Amino acid sequence: MLHRGEAGAQIHPMIRSASNRVKTTLTDLLPPLPTLTVRSGRYSTSEATVARRDAVIFVLDAAQAGQALAQLPHAGLWRKLYRASQPGSEATVLCCRLPNARHTLAVAGFVRRGASGFERLQFAGRLAKQALGPGVKSLRSYVVGMDGEESHALQEAVASAVLAAVAPMPQRKSKPDPVHPLAELELSGEVPGLAGCLAVAEGNHLARWLAALPPNELDCISYRKMLQQLAKREGWKFEFLDEPALERVGAGAFLAVSRANEHREAGIVRLGYRPAGRGAGRSVALVGKGICFDTGGINLKPHKSMYKMHGDMQGSAVAVGTLLALSRIGAGFPVDCWLALTENEIGPRAYRPQEVVRASNGVTIQIVHSDAEGRMVLADTLALASREEPRLMLDFATLTGACVNALTERYSGVFTNRPALQGPLQQAGRSSGERVWCFPMDDDFDSDLESPVADLLQCSEDNKGDHILAARFLNRFVPAAIPWVHVDLSASERKGGLAHVPTEFTGFGVRYATQLLADGRFLGELEQPQ
Repeated sequence: MLHRGEAGAQIHPMIRSASNRVKTTLTDLLPPLPTLTVRSGRYSTSEATVARRDAVIFVLDAAQAGQALAQLPHAGLWRKLYRASQPGSEATVLCCRLPNARHTLAVAGFVRRGASGFERLQFAGRLAKQALGPGVKSLRSYVVGMDGEESHALQEAVASAVLAAVAPMPQRKSKPDPVHPLAELELSGEVPGLAGCLAVAEGNHLARWLAALPPNELDCISYRKMLQQLAKREGWKFEFLDEPALERVGAGAFLAVSRANEHREAGIVRLGYRPAGRGAGRSVALVGKGICFDTGGINLKPHKSMYKMHGDMQGSAVAVGTLLALSRIGAGFPVDCWLALTENEIGPRAYRPQEVVRASNGVTIQIVHSDAEGRMVLADTLALASREEPRLMLDFATLTGACVNALTERYSGVFTNRPALQGPLQQAGRSSGERVWCFPMDDDFDSDLESPVADLLQCSEDNKGDHILAARFLNRFVPAAIPWVHVDLSASERKGGLAHVPTEFTGFGVRYATQLLADGRFLGELEQPQ
């Protein structure tokens, strides 16, 4: 019924037990801290200067190709390459070894002015792939023929692409593949947003790393312990609501999903960031679905749909990655991160269709399908986070296959209880390069969730418009007074990567949410009369 979700530093060595099973420590569950030095400055394009680097990238104005090529070192070589290519094509990327003692690897790409955020990132990803050849330890990037905001944005895109490409991912091979040796990245010119770029890259890497960990390593128990370790490292507050605590607050929707687990250690983690030297104020609440493996439950998934269900915790990974990015840039507002951590297992204790359970806000739910577990755990998590009366709630979840069917894996779906925010939400997607599309949230959709025996159905019996109905379901657990945005992460996983990110798990949402929140304008919109 539901297709998905619901529906360089060296990696730490593995430790093997006598039974030869691979064991990991909590340290293995966190990505290595960045070691790449990134700086910006005024750098010459002279032949002598370029010859000191293992690789260089030149970003050129496609509309002024001839003038731009004339400014490059070894201009005659570039003109010859350009004539042999397809001149005028915006997709043109030239690559060669320069005739110097170092045989510097040089890549030149042509981009049109005014390219969208996504187009810039996709273009930068192509350049990074070409420039990060074997043995490249030092890389410099130039933007030629453009300046001001255009140049800043392109250099930020190049930096983001390089950082995403060289960030190591989990390996459990007996002979691990070598980590890319890049040690130094230099960006020519001013890059005002460089600190934010580095923060987002680290948050995105964390989200991708966690999603890629195998489910026998990152289960909800080890995940919680790792988050506690991360909170200690980052100076965040840490709180864990275990099953007894959830029983006390009546979180029957979450507990219905977790009861099939062979352990009793599922629960909701709350992380808290507080800006230094500022009053507490009302926080922003980030909420993430953390289903560490999703079998589908009683309504068991077929094998192809279950194969990558260790990634059904990506909503939580994006939430904590966003928290890390906001912490790194020193966001001036408090942030609470609520993560619903459990598995959705099959077994004699698994919850079943036609059961009726009561969530922590008193709403009763008639169960329809056990593979609609994500909205169940989010229901209680949203309700509990709402009790803190945050100024904004933003949740992330790999929630429905219907959203993938509607948008493919190129966009993610966004829903909000504030129609006036739809424009700013989509604009943030366009400018960040992580594109989103706002879906309707009209009240009349609720008629499809009417139950004869409870306050509402968990979902409809078919899959029609399930992404919209899932959002309407979640809406029942968010008080109307709290601005709320729900992100259905249809772009969290895409074969071959997306934009500048080369890995299948994309970490989509960290860049989007950090930009949405960090510039202050969106939070300012919340103060406007609705």
